[in-house]
Amino acid sequence: MFVEKRGSSIFSGFRALGLYSNHIPHVVRFHKKHQEFYVVTAVGRCFHTYSVKKLGIVAISNALPADISCLAADRMLVYAAHGKVISAFAKNREVVHTYEGHQADVHLLLPFGDHLISVDKESAVIIWDVESEDMYLQISFDKASFDVSAVMHPSTYLNKILFGSSQGSLQLWNIKANKLLFSFLGWESSVMVLQQTPAVDVVGVGLASGQIVIHNIKFNETLMKFQQDWGPITALSFRTDGHPVMAAGSPVGHIGLWDLEEKKLVGQMRDTHTTAIAGLTFLHSEPLLITNGADNAIRVWIFDVAGGEGRLLRFRMGHSAPPTKIQHYDQSGQHILSAGQDGTLQSFSTVHERFNKSLGHGSLNKAKAKKKGVMCDTAKLPPITTFALESARQSDWDSIVACHQGFLVTTTWNYQKGSMGAYKLEPERFNKNRALTVHATAVDISSCGNFAVIALSSGHIDVYNMQSGLHRGQYGKDRAHTGPVRGVAVDALSELTVSTGADRLLKIWKFKSKELLHTVSLLASPASTLMHRDSGMLAIALDDFTVSILDMETKRIVRRFSGQRGQINDMTFSPDGRWLIIASMDCTIRTWDLPSGSLVDSFLVDSAAISISFSPTGNFLASSHVDCLGIYLWSNNTLCSLVSLRPLPGDYEPSVAILPGSCLSKDDEEEDTDADSLKIAEYVSPAQLNEQLVTLSLLPDSRWKNLLHLDIIRTKNKPKEPPKVPKAAPFFIPTIPGLVPQFALPETSSEEPSKVINLGALAQKSSFYLQLEEALDTNFYEGPVQLLKELGPSAIDTELRGLAPDMGGDICVMQSFLKMIGSMLLSKQDFDLAQAYLALFLKLHLRLIAEQTLLMEEAGIVLELLEETWTSMQTILNHSMCLLSYIKSALL
Repeated sequence: MFVEKRGSSIFSGFRALGLYSNHIPHVVRFHKKHQEFYVVTAVGRCFHTYSVKKLGIVAISNALPADISCLAADRMLVYAAHGKVISAFAKNREVVHTYEGHQADVHLLLPFGDHLISVDKESAVIIWDVESEDMYLQISFDKASFDVSAVMHPSTYLNKILFGSSQGSLQLWNIKANKLLFSFLGWESSVMVLQQTPAVDVVGVGLASGQIVIHNIKFNETLMKFQQDWGPITALSFRTDGHPVMAAGSPVGHIGLWDLEEKKLVGQMRDTHTTAIAGLTFLHSEPLLITNGADNAIRVWIFDVAGGEGRLLRFRMGHSAPPTKIQHYDQSGQHILSAGQDGTLQSFSTVHERFNKSLGHGSLNKAKAKKKGVMCDTAKLPPITTFALESARQSDWDSIVACHQGFLVTTTWNYQKGSMGAYKLEPERFNKNRALTVHATAVDISSCGNFAVIALSSGHIDVYNMQSGLHRGQYGKDRAHTGPVRGVAVDALSELTVSTGADRLLKIWKFKSKELLHTVSLLASPASTLMHRDSGMLAIALDDFTVSILDMETKRIVRRFSGQRGQINDMTFSPDGRWLIIASMDCTIRTWDLPSGSLVDSFLVDSAAISISFSPTGNFLASSHVDCLGIYLWSNNTLCSLVSLRPLPGDYEPSVAILPGSCLSKDDEEEDTDADSLKIAEYVSPAQLNEQLVTLSLLPDSRWKNLLHLDIIRTKNKPKEPPKVPKAAPFFIPTIPGLVPQFALPETSSEEPSKVINLGALAQKSSFYLQLEEALDTNFYEGPVQLLKELGPSAIDTELRGLAPDMGGDICVMQSFLKMIGSMLLSKQDFDLAQAYLALFLKLHLRLIAEQTLLMEEAGIVLELLEETWTSMQTILNHSMCLLSYIKSALL
């Protein structure tokens, strides 16, 4: 069985988009050198660090083996608990310390000078020495009588720690002496939060009953009490910029603002988050409040009006429920449109988070929704199941059409305005009877951006004008299909419309006249369709887990892909239409090569991909997964490195690829490097594919193409006058010794050099000449041919001229040269060189060959070989032309 070592050969994890926060409270840090606040939030197995000034991401930590359950930070380190282990991070990225010793999962952390206090769910408290990673002290509480639920260090209380319990009581401990100093009876409700107030000795206590108690622990005296009706207190924070205001979080997303001097509620910040307030922090000496929640959002509120509520200053927000459909918006590939189960439509930028924007939540009455708020909107639309977009006319009118879960009405959206569009497209045939079970199933927009084609579960397909929202016709007299329509697509020129239905029929219609042109029967009921407009290929996902490819030009099924073991969730084409990437419920992402019809890549993911989209630039593959709030980007390795795209064998078992945003350990990275180095073996092409085929040389044309025109080239390149030799001067000019300095002129000999040519130099035989003489006896001509390949045009011309008897050559050597040409024609290798060398040889020695009988006989043999080779080539070319013409006529 063939098993890949790790992951995918084409795609590698790059980064995750749209992940900002979860249910873990955030941590605020202050950098003294930068004079700037930073907020740290947990996201799965890693944490993100943002600057509060612009909420721009600063760092992403390395991944931990399990999800983070608690966060804490001091001046130098960030502590993250995962399971029974605590890890300390330096520079917001690298693990520098690990603390192991708990027997249960850790859920509370408190940095305390050079020590770290951790509490697990069995109420075991361990004080660690941060540097040495040793246990300094261990305190065990009886969970039945004192289950630790909160921990804090009272300001100015040296070596003192205050513990709160789910039974309601509090205990003050001296951890240096390991001694219980005092027990507070409590207020008959579980302690949820303990927070130091700006006043010394005074502590804020948040209870599960919704009560907030301001208690003086020095005199054991309750100073004031407040009651919130929204459920347990989830977070507390106090302003330190001169205003005596306390903020309290609730499980329903509201924040209560309490005036501690007047002892009354001064404001309510409702619906700050759609889920419980996980963390809530006032920045020191600044009117800024930072909140985070499990709705995947971080918000910064500013209090710039005295006595008023905070207004939203800046935020980072993703989907609060997993995305259902993602698609790249325009040809730049920098924006990904995403629809989530939370009912929102959002755009995420692959360049920078400041370009992200939310198009909002769908509503039947947007004006009322603004007044009441999204949470109280009774006309709120269900989540978007699928959408289509076309940016051609985005500046003129709406460019997005969306279908909603179980809803008949389809909505338009405007990307540039970042809001819901002007129209709600609903067919008149149902008389706005929304009690029917009819709903929109598929949608597409023409490439010109003027028309939207909407398919319904009743089998109807309607066309609407995007500018006016008016109904412009339907396909079929009564309905297009007898069952629900599963997919609809319009071609690149808006001439044809393709629809597939549960009746196992694929129908091709004229877009303008709505006339049925062609019908194709499918092997199984279709689930969805995808059109690649540039190539005219339509991918059809069937319920039997196979995918069929229809060529719109020939109207035939040209490919069938099988091998998926689960429902096909989504498909996407590469920009050039060569690859089809398929995501299915068996947790695989497969890449099929359309020209060869073979599987070239396959890998597993931990959670099945719900939707995928290939960037129009080919840089990234984007994916969204089951129970995952983020969008994950995979980089295309073929753009920057050599990747083998050989077909995978039938018994190939894909391996798991870690989702982007999680960093591998060093051992895994080294293993991947070794695997990559051994994965691709360089292919070496043989010298000749087949003995029956004619093979050309790999030499450049300049080495042989101009052999017959060397005399013309020499004439053109001949200089008009001979070059003048410059007088050479030595670097140090010699002088004659004496009182008057004089230069020593070089002595010139009166004898002129002899102009008599040394004939002995011409009589020397070249290596090519010697090898031709030797080949007469051995009949081995590869050596002379290799020598000629290494020579330039002028050198080849000189060698061939030297074969004649008047230039010191011999008739037998000329015969040997003709035999060399014959051997090249017999082997059918270097065919172009054989023609060029023979042509030059005949040009130089044609008269001598005609006079010599031996050379004429040899030239006759070469002529027969030439005619035979050219006849064979002509036959092969005729066969190829005949086959191509047949295929062309058969397809058309």
